[in-house]
Amino acid sequence: MSVVISDSIAGARAFPPPEALLGAWAGSDALVYCRDWEGRILAANQAFARRFGCPIGDLPGRPVAAWLHQDDAPALAAANAELNQEPRRTSCESRWLTPQGWRWIAWEEKAIADAGRWIGVRSVGHDITRQRVAEEQYFKLSRAVEQSPVAIAITDAEGNVQYVNAKFTEATGYTLERLLDEDVQVLREGHPDEESYRKFWATVTGGQEWRGELAREGPDGKKVFESVQVSCLRSPSGEITNFLCLREDVTSRRTLEEQLRQAQKMESLGTLAGGIAHDFNNIIAVMNGYAEFALLNPGDAALLQKCMREIKKASQRASGLVRQILTFSRKAEVRFAPLDLNQLTRELVALLSETFPRNLTFNFALEDNLPPLLADQNQLQQIVLNLCVNARDAMPSGGVITITTSKVEGAAVPSGVVGGRACACLAVTDTGIGMSPEVRARIFEPFFTTKAVNKGTGLGLAVVYGIVASHEGTIEVESEPGVGSTFKVYLPLADAAVVPPAFTRASEFPGGSESVLVVDDEAPLRLLLEAALSRKGYRVRSAADGLEAIEVIASQDAKLDAVLLDLNMPGANGVEVYRVIRATKPELKVLILTGHLTPEARGEFEKMGMHYFVKKPYTLEELGRSLRAVLDGKEIAS
Repeated sequence: MSVVISDSIAGARAFPPPEALLGAWAGSDALVYCRDWEGRILAANQAFARRFGCPIGDLPGRPVAAWLHQDDAPALAAANAELNQEPRRTSCESRWLTPQGWRWIAWEEKAIADAGRWIGVRSVGHDITRQRVAEEQYFKLSRAVEQSPVAIAITDAEGNVQYVNAKFTEATGYTLERLLDEDVQVLREGHPDEESYRKFWATVTGGQEWRGELAREGPDGKKVFESVQVSCLRSPSGEITNFLCLREDVTSRRTLEEQLRQAQKMESLGTLAGGIAHDFNNIIAVMNGYAEFALLNPGDAALLQKCMREIKKASQRASGLVRQILTFSRKAEVRFAPLDLNQLTRELVALLSETFPRNLTFNFALEDNLPPLLADQNQLQQIVLNLCVNARDAMPSGGVITITTSKVEGAAVPSGVVGGRACACLAVTDTGIGMSPEVRARIFEPFFTTKAVNKGTGLGLAVVYGIVASHEGTIEVESEPGVGSTFKVYLPLADAAVVPPAFTRASEFPGGSESVLVVDDEAPLRLLLEAALSRKGYRVRSAADGLEAIEVIASQDAKLDAVLLDLNMPGANGVEVYRVIRATKPELKVLILTGHLTPEARGEFEKMGMHYFVKKPYTLEELGRSLRAVLDGKEIAS
């Protein structure tokens, strides 16, 4: 039978029966329908009817637009235009509304003829929704990776780079082509030594994720700190096929953290200023008193000896106090080195006990033979000081601060310690007012404080938390209102093969016959060094500032073997004088004397090959041994 479709414009129009229109496609599992040029269905197979939830007999005459997404309607008109031309075939993809929602269908279309005229189109379709969704997801994922604000690199299982995104190129200056041509090992970059890289590689090839912070040189030559995360990508069988490396620039954050720590250092020193001033006044009173006593009794040799010994003891106490304050307060480069936690704690608490109120008592419970930590001395001092200051403020009416150290290993290691390594526990306990659970939950937040206005910024414990985290450790707090608080800091121990450098002290001030130039703008100190070195057999000349030193060094008749060079002087500083020495008399031995050697100044000297330094205040014995070592070409402690 024929199919008749009403046409308001052309009148009734007869078409071949559905069987003839569909042909061999009538029983196909593919979606098949035929339409006229106006987009009305002429015939459809059972698969099409099932997909669109419509009885097959109701389909003829219905417009395709009833199912077609409106945004894809222009594609239907474009297909008709293409089918009106040879070879009268086309293909397209469009969205159709089904009982299950919008589905993407790929159509292969061909014009059909009857009695020598082209009467419509037969379309054979396949549902490609899953494929299109997968393609869209892949496209979004690829755009996300390529446009990510984090530098991303993908390598093979051997670490050879296969892909880098635009941010990686921007951050490093390396394009993928350059990385491939130059065989750059992106996973190796930033590790300070082979041992560090070996541990990293063992972690990731073992199937574990690695996280850490690395430093490298940026495209502009400046030092860049990056937070790096490397994880493995696996095949369906579980085999590691690739490594994914994410690198995020954290230089600004590191700078802000350092500024925060330095600001908090100065705040902590401010809280100690009154006690320090009191202690120095006591020291000065002792020195003045014994000096005056000696001047009043010049003929009593035994009394003079006693006075000199007491003055020397007081000066040593003062110099030790100054050295600790400068070590703590100065902005120094972070240096991880073997550290004796017990010794550091004793030395710092000795300073605190002289500056804290007299109604506070310190107790120690330090484990003997505690293995060394691998830590930064300045930052560890800051932990101890901040916890002790916090304990002091919790006991306004006095009390006891107990400091405990112990070794923790095995199952006792807290989960927060990276790698579950054996660690040392530093516990600071007070008998103060304690904390409520609400306060305890917020104590590590920056700027959170329960102190009165102008009594603290609330940075201390936040800084402690940051330092502990940077040392891959953790911190725990126990506190009850009215009972007191205990802060427990867990820090990983150094490897068993790493031990703190031993320090030995010689018992004599060795002499010599060489010619030495003493350069120092402090006249009493300069005269003292002249007299002390002359008595040991050295031939001594002196200069009161850098410019005078340069004149003496440049003089033709100056036969010098060594220079004792102060760093901070008028006219020309120590760095400038040393440059002149290296340019004019590179064989001349130099020993730098300074009370404050900044990382920048040390770097300047080391670039010029200078490694001999003595810190002020020094003893004559220490200076004499260091001078002898420089003249003999031996190493000295810097």
